[in-house]
Amino acid sequence: MKDVTIRPTTADDWQQVRDLRLEMLRDTPEAYVETVDAALQHNEAEWRMRGERGTSDTGTALVAIDHTGRWVGTMRASFFDPAEPPMLLGVYVAPSHRGRGAGVADALLDQIEDWAAQHADELKLSVHENNDRARAFYERRGYTLTGHTEPYPLDVTQREFEMSRKLTRH
Repeated sequence: MKDVTIRPTTADDWQQVRDLRLEMLRDTPEAYVETVDAALQHNEAEWRMRGERGTSDTGTALVAIDHTGRWVGTMRASFFDPAEPPMLLGVYVAPSHRGRGAGVADALLDQIEDWAAQHADELKLSVHENNDRARAFYERRGYTLTGHTEPYPLDVTQREFEMSRKLTRH
């Protein structure tokens, strides 16, 4: 991965968090449980809260920034229930930085998995049934289908597949 820095997000990143979220919603709308129209309604306080996820007690949010300062990727993980493994969420890499050769998705996921392994022995995620590119990436990284599916919240006629991977706990 050349000329890309990965770091946690902060509240002060709120404008970049907003801009990248809008980009990802426009690029792959079925990958997220939010619409562009809904995201455009959020105020600065909401975007600051989302930026603070990078330093949360119950999760982390990372961003990949290229040598020009452009935000080119993001991932986060969070615990929603302390008795359950953390969930991988909000995964996005800009088209210009996609692919195994670019290494951005792998570098982000490496750091998310390192964080998760400090807290749990498994990481879970949900992937839209039509998001073949994401599913292939997760499978390459060792994630497998759990057999659990749920309706996609924005269109209950579609499904999300749960995947998980065992981690070596630190």
